[in-house]
Amino acid sequence: MSEQAEADSAVVTAAILVIGDEILSGRTKDKNIGYIAEYMTNIGIDLREVRIVPDVTEEIVAAVNALRARYTYVFTTGGIGPTHDDITADAIAAAFGVGIDHDPRAIAMLAERFPPDQLNEARLRMARIPAGAELIANSVSKAPGFILGNVHVMAGVPSIMQAMLDVVAPTLRTGVRMLSETVRAGLREGDIGTELARVQQAHPEVAIGSYPFFSDTGPDTNVVVRSRDPERLAAAVADVEAMLAAIRAS
Repeated sequence: MSEQAEADSAVVTAAILVIGDEILSGRTKDKNIGYIAEYMTNIGIDLREVRIVPDVTEEIVAAVNALRARYTYVFTTGGIGPTHDDITADAIAAAFGVGIDHDPRAIAMLAERFPPDQLNEARLRMARIPAGAELIANSVSKAPGFILGNVHVMAGVPSIMQAMLDVVAPTLRTGVRMLSETVRAGLREGDIGTELARVQQAHPEVAIGSYPFFSDTGPDTNVVVRSRDPERLAAAVADVEAMLAAIRAS
């Protein structure tokens, strides 16, 4: 196997599918994307795509089928609650072409929190699980998420999603962790663009990005260098630092 093939085989990818009209309307501000992205980076999984879709079955089905074919893992958030517009479970079942029904395991989980007289029709909706799915335990409110194929279906409430992600994470295949270093330029992005492109050309196997910001002293730029190979990362960082020093000295 070539060096590049070995590197490619070490990469595990993921996508996030955020489900909910309330996100698209702006009424609810998403707090899950950044959390999942950082979590994935820290365990060696590359987040490659994020989509947000409304509470429309056809939209969810199309997005799930597109993403699960393209990436190692898909993580969905939202739409598994007790109300009529919580249609994620049904949509996932439709995407996989399987049935869906009340799952005795899920009912047992809900029964740990709700006495029998409170397990009404609405709450029992949260126990409807697609056939063949594994359950994701929920230590916060007991209503489980589930896994079908490479799709992990989790709650939209951040505290519950985070608890579910902690359950899921040990079961995931992970790759070589992406390493990152940030170099503060002390210069505006336009001052370094041409020279930074030359550094990138000299290190094609390393990802180099520039991110402008305003500091107390005025416009500035962070140069972020990323690689899975620590030696290549160090070499690229050294060249970035040398380039910046040369510009500041000129």
